[in-house]
Amino acid sequence: MKSKAHIRYKTKDGAIVPGVTTVLNLLAKPALVPWANRMGLQGIDTSKYVDDKADIGTLAHAMITDKLTGKETDTTDYSKNQIDLAENSCLSFWEWEKDHKIESVEFVERPLVSEAYRFGGTQDIFCRIAGKKNLIDLKTGKGGFYPEHGYQVAALKQLLIENSYNVDVVRVLNIPRAEDESFNEKICTEKSLLVWLEIFRCCLKIYNLKKEID
Repeated sequence: MKSKAHIRYKTKDGAIVPGVTTVLNLLAKPALVPWANRMGLQGIDTSKYVDDKADIGTLAHAMITDKLTGKETDTTDYSKNQIDLAENSCLSFWEWEKDHKIESVEFVERPLVSEAYRFGGTQDIFCRIAGKKNLIDLKTGKGGFYPEHGYQVAALKQLLIENSYNVDVVRVLNIPRAEDESFNEKICTEKSLLVWLEIFRCCLKIYNLKKEID
């Protein structure tokens, strides 16, 4: 399957709640406007471009998490170019892993729900490195750490804590697809995570308030 199946997050009382990504879609992304303009001037269809890059990212995620859990990745629906670029992302991840040996994998791609704040999210990788429990969020692209990445991982950490998992380290790894993209690692501080979680909660409040408008 090219794209991940849409996950419906539900609380114990059966209520459907929004996912982290859905909530954060409320935020403006000003950098996208000049980017879209540049792409248009070059005659590039941004919708097709984004879909293609999203497919590569989805496949790279699958290749990494499948290998961590001993599975074979189905690449049937992907083009050779997409497979090659996804494999590039995987190579950068495994190069990183040589110096950050994953001792054990708790789980990958696991959906969790917050009963307290009533939202859901899916963890990319939760594992043990150097005796510490690590939440690893994978990104594919040109590199760099964006504010919304912080809001996202703070919410994901909250989900783990609420579901009785201890979290020692939170990492965001940008795994490049091509030579003009760069590898980037961000280890998040506790202070930043607390601020980012509060920002996420504000976004969640706005999301819920907007649903009450007739």
